[in-house]
Amino acid sequence: MKARRLLVLSLFAPLVLLGAAACSSEGAGTKTECQLSGCTVTFDRGVNAKASVLGIDAELVAVNGNTVTLKVGGQQVDVPVGETQPTDGFNVSVQEVTADNVVVKIATGITTG
Repeated sequence: MKARRLLVLSLFAPLVLLGAAACSSEGAGTKTECQLSGCTVTFDRGVNAKASVLGIDAELVAVNGNTVTLKVGGQQVDVPVGETQPTDGFNVSVQEVTADNVVVKIATGITTG
């Protein structure tokens, strides 16, 4: 697990030096927007939504009231809306839950200033 995080950090180091801009992508049931510190993933509810970000897979498993269950890097984690939980060397926070979407931020812990 530490090797994976070191790999992710080593991939981000050249981007910091070059002043890279944010990027975004869309996949089946997800929309992803990434910056140097992490990625915001919008999962569509009611579909098998998965995203691959920061060298790991993230999957929406369930929503129970204000608690979202995610699988991040193979680890299952329950995160209440508005809170952050650590998992697999990343910080996972649930920013919003609506009838249609779940918005999650997955952060690497890298700070840029």
